[in-house]
Amino acid sequence: MSFRSILRKVTLAKIYLLSGGLTVSALAYYTLEQAMWGGTTERNMASTETNLPTKWDPESGLNIKWSAALGSQTYGNPVIAGGKVFVGTNNQGMRNPKQGGDRGVLMALQESDGKFLWQNATPKLASGRVNDWPLQGVCSSPYVEGDRLYYVSNRCEVLCLDTEGFLDGQNDGPFTAETDTSKIDADVIWKLDMMGELDVFPHNLAVCSPIAVGDLLFIVTANGVDEGHIHIPSPFAPSFIAVNKNTGKTVWEDNSPGGNIMHGQWSNPSYSVINGVPQVIFPGGDGYLYSFVPETGEIIWKFNCNPPDAVYELGGSGTKNDFIATPVIYENKVYIGVGQDPEHGEGVGHLWAIDATKKGDITETAVVWHRGYKDYNRTMSTVAIHDGLLYSADLSGFLYCLDAKTGEHYWTYDTYAAIWGSPLVADGKVYIGDEDGDVAVLKAGKKMELLHEVNMGGAVYTTPVPKNGVLYITNRSALFALQAQK
Repeated sequence: MSFRSILRKVTLAKIYLLSGGLTVSALAYYTLEQAMWGGTTERNMASTETNLPTKWDPESGLNIKWSAALGSQTYGNPVIAGGKVFVGTNNQGMRNPKQGGDRGVLMALQESDGKFLWQNATPKLASGRVNDWPLQGVCSSPYVEGDRLYYVSNRCEVLCLDTEGFLDGQNDGPFTAETDTSKIDADVIWKLDMMGELDVFPHNLAVCSPIAVGDLLFIVTANGVDEGHIHIPSPFAPSFIAVNKNTGKTVWEDNSPGGNIMHGQWSNPSYSVINGVPQVIFPGGDGYLYSFVPETGEIIWKFNCNPPDAVYELGGSGTKNDFIATPVIYENKVYIGVGQDPEHGEGVGHLWAIDATKKGDITETAVVWHRGYKDYNRTMSTVAIHDGLLYSADLSGFLYCLDAKTGEHYWTYDTYAAIWGSPLVADGKVYIGDEDGDVAVLKAGKKMELLHEVNMGGAVYTTPVPKNGVLYITNRSALFALQAQK
């Protein structure tokens, strides 16, 4: 164990003794720096960051603080913590000659200048594209707490890493079986093989971006259909799990979608205290949204995000959808849109505002408002809510501004390209990227005003992320740190 880890534990123990009864784990949760996709466990894509750039240009270098080469395909959203930027990509920009070939890569860069620090490069599964699609890399965005990082690898493993990697020269346990221990390699603390230990059958790829509350880490497992898209090889395997973040041991599991999984499960959990009740929200592969008691996995409510007449058809030609988007919790409501694998193309979608204070099957009783059929398409995007306005994008390339309480429509912006990522609201602006590589900057508010649009030189499949006055945007093969000139 490194001196830094020992000091961390001793410090928390002292706080425990002085506090007169709070547990060390609870104190760690409240005192250690946390970072995750969406900024908080509510997953709202809105930030209080200020002084973010309105204009920049990769070609001229205007407001480009630095850029760093990644792999050839990047779907992981950057997470910034402890002076480092963590991002998932593939191994086409190979950094370690010992780790060649197609791999999923979780990369750590220096926040100040983008310098490469270390990586975890995991080989592809031998089963191929049915479980681990070629060249897709790591799509999970990590959860970081103090000096620990948690993410889901392309091999359907939940991994806990030391944020220092082997840069500190220490191999922190209990996992000490790493074969590569140079300064540019990852230091694994523990790993949970969801295929080997839980019988999960990930369809195409495991991609979940975890969150943690107290000692519990929450994961969507990616359990799905077989290569023929008809049978579910492991209907009794869990779709949702809670894992002890200190040990990697499963605390509870739930397989509610069971034999009703339509395709895959590629969304993420959210957490909040809703009307005094702690809830962890999981999107299911059957099109239902589920709420559980975080500590026990006892179900609180479920909501069917497809209308009664929706029908799922092989290849995505039907009107029934599941989830790529992540649920956002805001003022005792849950907001989420439905969609499908983008290979299935455009189609009818639905955006829901759900009263999360109820219990049981709340499909008929909890609809606050709903947008769908002719006025909303399939989506992969998570919503952003700020100043009573909700911003949501769909796969067809439309960005909508709606009233968060009523669903009233204010404006629509057409990017003329598919949108895979989510809108970010920060510093009075709305940022949105698209498949053509354009990033649009609009003024936040009830009146649409385009402030700037710039091409990033490659498709933008991710969401802009702000931290410490810097805006981070990835295209397919590079990460850009953008900062307004003083």
